Amino acid sequence: MGFMERAQTKTNGNVEVTAVVLSAEESNALFGTFVSETGIQPVWIRIRNNDPVFYWLFSISIDPEYYSPHEAAWKNHFTFGGYSNVEMDSVFRRRAIHPFIPAGETVSGFIYTRLDEGAKTFSVDLKTAHNPGKSFFFFTRVPGFESDNQDTDLFSISSDDELDLINGDVPAENITDLDELRAWIEKLPCCVFGEDGVSYADPLNLVMVGRIQDILPAFVLQGWSLAESAHLSAIWKMVKSFVFGANYRYSPVSPLYLYMRKQDIALQKARETIDERNHLRLWVAPARFQGMPILVGQISRDIGVRLTGKLSPPTTHVIDPEIDEARWYLMQALILSQRINRIGLAKGVGYAPPSHPRHNLLGDPYYTDGLRLVAFFTDKPVSFTEIDVLSWELPQDIRYLHQDDD
Repeated sequence: MGFMERAQTKTNGNVEVTAVVLSAEESNALFGTFVSETGIQPVWIRIRNNDPVFYWLFSISIDPEYYSPHEAAWKNHFTFGGYSNVEMDSVFRRRAIHPFIPAGETVSGFIYTRLDEGAKTFSVDLKTAHNPGKSFFFFTRVPGFESDNQDTDLFSISSDDELDLINGDVPAENITDLDELRAWIEKLPCCVFGEDGVSYADPLNLVMVGRIQDILPAFVLQGWSLAESAHLSAIWKMVKSFVFGANYRYSPVSPLYLYMRKQDIALQKARETIDERNHLRLWVAPARFQGMPILVGQISRDIGVRLTGKLSPPTTHVIDPEIDEARWYLMQALILSQRINRIGLAKGVGYAPPSHPRHNLLGDPYYTDGLRLVAFFTDKPVSFTEIDVLSWELPQDIRYLHQDDD
C-alpha cells in the first residue's frame, strides 16, 4: 500500500497509533469505485495496544459525522449493480476498523470520513473504564491538492534552517522578551502591498507566534481550509459556484505582497455561497520570538462579489468595511481551537473611523480601531480559562461599530 509511506505514528505510554489519509486516487483504486466523488475520504488507523486494559475507539473524534461502512458502500452503489453492490457492501465492512481494542492486541482498518482537500486534522481518542484514556492528535496534508502555497511547502518544514530559506538572505531577528516583541509589532508597515510593492492593500492586522505545525491545525480545527491555487480547474469551479450560488471551500485568494513576495499561506472559512467568506493571508517574518517563528498577515470578511477591470478573471470580492469584526471573529475561533496559550492586541495599523475610511488596493473602504491581533500557539490543548491575555491594548474605540466618530 503506497499510501503507508505518508503514515504518521504517535505513541502514548504503551499504546501506539498510526494514521494516514487516502487521496482521491488511492481511495478509488483501493475500493474499486469513485469514493471521493461521493464525498467520502477513508482514513486508515492502526492501534497497537500494549496496555493491560482494553480500549474503545471513539470514531466520532476523527469525524463527528463519519459514515458507517454500509452507508459508505450505499453511497457508492451502482444503479444496476446487483451482486456487485453486495460485494461492495462486504468490502467496506471488512476494511472498517473495529472500535474494540483488546489488551495486548493490534487492530487496524478504515474510518469513512467526510472529504477534506489540502489538509486534514483529527484526534484518535481511546477510552476505557476507570482510566482517563488516551488521545492522539494528527495533522496531515492530503495529496492531489494544488494549494496557494505550492512554492513554499510549509507542511514539510521541520527545522529553523528550512524556515529561514523562505526569507532568503534576510537574517532572522531574534526577539527575546514581550516588550521587545511589542515594539517590533508596532513598527511593522500599516498594510500589505500590491504587486508593485508600493501601493497599499489590506491592513496588516495579524501576528502569529508559533510553529507552522501548531498554527495550521488550530485553523483547520475551526473549519478553515487552504485556498486552492488559481489554476484553470479552480477558476472553473469559481465560475460554477458564482453562477449557481454554491459554496466553494477552497476558492483561490488573489495575491498580495509583503517582504517582496506573495503570501506564504492563504486560508479561508467558506460560508453559504462563494460570495461570502472569511479569508486571511500570512507571511513568515524574518524574525523569531524566543526561537519561535513569527507569521504576520491580514484578515478580512468578504460579503459580496463585483466586476473589476483590474484582475483576470474580472471579478473580485467586496470586503466588509468593519475590518475589525473579521479580526474579532478569528480571535474567538482561535480561543475555541484550544491551541493558543496567550493572546492580545497591539498598536500598528492606525485608527480610521467610518467618517474617514481608508481604501484597499481595489478601492473598497474599511475602518478600524488600528490594532493588531497577537496570538501565541502551542502543541498542547489549552482551555478557555487558562489562556493568558496580554494587557497591551484594549479595543476602546470599538464604539465606532455603533456610532460614527468624527
